[in-house]
Amino acid sequence: MAELRFQQAATAVAGLRPNRWDLLAFPLVVGLLSLLGFGAHETLAPLSALREPIVSLDPAYLPNYALRTFLRMLAAMAASLVFTLIYGAVAAKSARAEKVLIPLLDVLQSVPVLGYISFTVVFFMSLFPGRVLGAECAVIFAVFTSQAWNMTFSFYQSLRTVPRDLEEASRCFHLSGWMRFWKLEVPFAMPGLIWNMMMSASGGWFFIVASEAITVGDKTITLPGIGAYLATALIHKDLAAVGWVIVAMIVVIALYDQLMFRPLVAWADKFRFEQTAAQSVPESWVLDLMKRTRLMQRALAPFGASLDALMRLRFPTPQRPSTRAFAIPAGATTARVLDAIWYGLVALAALYGVYQAVGLIASELAWADVGTAIVLGFYTLARVVVLIAIASLVWVPLGVLIGLRPAIAERIQPVAQFLAAFPANLLFPIFVVAIVHFQANPDIWLSPLIILGTQWYILFNVIAGASAFPTDFREAAVNFHIRGWQWWKEVMLPGVFPYFVTGAITASGGAWNASIVSEAVSWGKTTVAAHGLGAYIAQATTAGDYPRIVLGIAVMSLLVMSFNRLLWRPLYRFAEERTRLD
Repeated sequence: MAELRFQQAATAVAGLRPNRWDLLAFPLVVGLLSLLGFGAHETLAPLSALREPIVSLDPAYLPNYALRTFLRMLAAMAASLVFTLIYGAVAAKSARAEKVLIPLLDVLQSVPVLGYISFTVVFFMSLFPGRVLGAECAVIFAVFTSQAWNMTFSFYQSLRTVPRDLEEASRCFHLSGWMRFWKLEVPFAMPGLIWNMMMSASGGWFFIVASEAITVGDKTITLPGIGAYLATALIHKDLAAVGWVIVAMIVVIALYDQLMFRPLVAWADKFRFEQTAAQSVPESWVLDLMKRTRLMQRALAPFGASLDALMRLRFPTPQRPSTRAFAIPAGATTARVLDAIWYGLVALAALYGVYQAVGLIASELAWADVGTAIVLGFYTLARVVVLIAIASLVWVPLGVLIGLRPAIAERIQPVAQFLAAFPANLLFPIFVVAIVHFQANPDIWLSPLIILGTQWYILFNVIAGASAFPTDFREAAVNFHIRGWQWWKEVMLPGVFPYFVTGAITASGGAWNASIVSEAVSWGKTTVAAHGLGAYIAQATTAGDYPRIVLGIAVMSLLVMSFNRLLWRPLYRFAEERTRLD
């Protein structure tokens, strides 16, 4: 007995002894935690610590700026993930909530980032008076608004298209709604959600310039970061500094890819819905390193056990009818009354918001100003429609080819992330100089800048759909000798169609947001502007003209909602009912 106890004690001690993989992982983890702690400490400093000049164009400061920007984007990503899980789940599981939350999500994604900044800078600064944290929260919230809507649409789409046989299996195993959410629905949605997290991170880069250096009337908010560094370089026409920004972005995106996204893609591959094993799977050296550690795994074991215990709790949660349509049983008077009260409250809230907006607009503007904003809105709408059509024709087939080949996807992933994160501001010098030199039409030649905010949503979602496409379906197509256009029409396009619709919806919102920075561009003191609602809102924001800001946002929201109602929502319902992998 004593010898057995001695062997057990020796085994326990050996389990606590680090192996060679721990020696590699420990410095990496400690270094990352140290950097996170240093960056977080900077956010708690008083505003007086931001001495002029807040941003120096000396490249030696770029590592610190890159760290500050990385932490803001990481905080925004964490907030977006929490928002996605809650908002997407409520919208997918409650018919009453869905009728409000999904149109509201259309509105939220149509409101430009500058629109959020215009009305939130003062609010967040007042929460933490005299502290850098208030300004940091304003920037983080602005980046959050460029990330959360895309992820939420992806998660909502996945929850609405969970295969019915898996739902029936969960009911046979008597899983509670809480357990079904964590054990079935979240894992099923995870591959697509992670690819959309990549896209959202890239979208955050696109708008980080507008977030870290923003002027709203007489209020200016500038924080040290890559975005503010780029804005300063553009003002001073410093091409060398622009080059250093590109280098810094490449480094940060590569670290993002290797340390976070590639491990997540490799980890999420186990959640693919299929009955046969894939021929090749994504890999990550970071994930492999953590799996081989001994001490790190022991240290993380209690955390994993706590999460598993939390997911197994049997909380009572509402369940949506399996028919995917909300219907009130005959004679259900209480349900009808509740519906009437709910929709009445929603209508009153909407009318109150409209009343406040109309009052602000009418205080200084006339009907002619409203007509001008609507006309400019249709200019931008035409650009958005054309560019989404072009992006779909190009990136749907390429996204399918990339998604079906994990080895190629691993090589393409960091490149696509960098291209998606490439801010349009870096191309301003080329476009401004070319348009002025050749006296070109800005309405035409500034339009390509908007595509930087559209094509990547489509590409990443199609890659996610192709990556999640079951291997057994592909093998069945091979066995039945389905190839060529028939393969695209009968097999692959239906399989990725729900993902494409999600990407196209978020691409529409991204394009409208991109118009804010793409329809009015500057290089030094030279400004070139196209006719469009984006330029209208950008100029009103710079001037601090709140009635025109509200008018521009209202027109943009109405156009986006109408476009979504007339086109994307019918396609969404079609994807949900006709192209499910059941």
